[in-house]
Amino acid sequence: SKEKVVAHLANFAYDPYNFSFLRQLNVLELFLDCITEPNEKLVEFGAGGVCNACVDPANAAVIAECGGIPLIIQCLSSPVTNTVNYALGALYYLCNPTNEEEILKPEVIEVIKRYAAAGAGSVSFSNLAKAFLEKHLPDQT
Repeated sequence: SKEKVVAHLANFAYDPYNFSFLRQLNVLELFLDCITEPNEKLVEFGAGGVCNACVDPANAAVIAECGGIPLIIQCLSSPVTNTVNYALGALYYLCNPTNEEEILKPEVIEVIKRYAAAGAGSVSFSNLAKAFLEKHLPDQT
């Protein structure tokens, strides 16, 4: 039942109408807690919630302030395809002048470049990774 609750909350995180409620009710912190769980489904839904919510700059700031960036970076090595996609999408929105040093580390960029080079082998990874590189490292694409 915990998986279902987090999955539903991640879906609510997609709607801008809910952004302030997510902050008020500490749902963003719940998503981050889920990412630390051994249950891959909870990690997936937590990463999905972060990805959906961090489109909003206020939510992105809360996620970064609560130590979410290293957790999202860890999701890049998940065996679950959706989790990796959510992590790539979240990093796309989380990366800004305030925290780009934390995200644009060589080891993170290397992983993202590998996903970008995946091409037809994994189109979703490749497209998300290329979009990240084009936005945040345009001189390296």
